[in-house]
Formats: sequence, structure tokens, C-alpha cells
Amino acid sequence: MGRDGKLAVQWDDSTGVAANARSELPKLAQAFFEQVRQVLAGNPRPARLHPLRVSGKRLRYSLDLFRPCYGPGLEERIDALRRVQDLLGQVNDSVASLTLIRKSMRPSRLRTRLERFAGRRAAEQARSFRQHWQGEFDAPGREEWWTGFLAREAHAPERK
Repeated sequence: MGRDGKLAVQWDDSTGVAANARSELPKLAQAFFEQVRQVLAGNPRPARLHPLRVSGKRLRYSLDLFRPCYGPGLEERIDALRRVQDLLGQVNDSVASLTLIRKSMRPSRLRTRLERFAGRRAAEQARSFRQHWQGEFDAPGREEWWTGFLAREAHAPERK
């Protein structure tokens, strides 16, 4: 881990792109799984899920860089990650709406109703994310589906 708590990628200039992808991308995926599991173990409020969205983006952007090294299996994984990001984005949008309501409206019955609505919506979306994470993305064998693929399937990109 780097000083900022993020996994530091150890690029080896003496090997090729594919070897670096096989070495480092599985570690990034594993770190994402571990982070999400750790956060969810604490039964967090919806607002505490935002760092997971940021980490998911970091992983997806890293995978995007290595698309030429992998076949269609990478697209399937990126699509699965995009679904997780979409669910986390919905949670974040509801949390942001709640914050906006609190900052922009004076106390009133309407504000209270809107706060309750946005709070319930954020909680429902957080439950949907947790269900998707536990039932699909992190179902038994899925981390190995990710890490095994990333460790085995990278090949040197074709030169044009």
C-alpha cells in the first residue's frame, strides 16, 4: 500500500506490458474485493459507500488501460464492475440529494418529508448494492474468476 492507503502498483520496466498486467491487475482486483468486504462488514450508512465507488472507478480505469492485452473475458468483467459502479452511483445521488435538501431548505414539514424520502431511498439503494455485491459480484468463486483471469490471460498487444 502507498502512503495514501491505496495499493501501489509495482511496474517492472524489465518485463513487457502483458507480464506487468498479469502481475499487478490481480492485486488491484483483490484489493477492491477486500475493501468492499471490509466496508460492508461494518454495516455502513449509505454516505460511507462513496469511497467504494471511487475505488471501483480506479480499478475500471486501470482495466481499460490494458484492454489490448486481454480478450473478451475482460469486457465481461468490466461490465460487471460497471454494474457495481452504477448501483453505488445511485446511492451517492440519493445521499447528495439529501445533503442538498438540508443545505438549501429551511426547516419545515416539506423539508422533513423530503429528508425522509431521500434517506429511505438511499438506504434502499444501499441494500440493493449489498444484495448485488453479495449475491452476484462477490458470490463464491467470483474473486478467483477475476484474479485468475487477470493473472493468466494477458498477452502482448498486437502492434499496428
